[in-house]
Amino acid sequence: MDITVTLNQITSLDIEDRIRLVQAIWDSIAAEEQAYPDLTEVEKQELDHRITAYETNPDDVMTWEDIKASIKRKS
Repeated sequence: MDITVTLNQITSLDIEDRIRLVQAIWDSIAAEEQAYPDLTEVEKQELDHRITAYETNPDDVMTWEDIKASIKRKS
């Protein structure tokens, strides 16, 4: 398969069709066994830390607009 040709064909699709294609690809990946690698101990600890932080203070979050503004300030 020539990936460049395939990508050119994909980009010629309208956005709605490309989204459906991405969803279909993602579903096919998720359906395969072991599609997701095992987490390392450090990754598990980080996830546990984030879950605990959220459960402790669920209102301490940033909106998407806050995140975008923060990124733009750093640029």
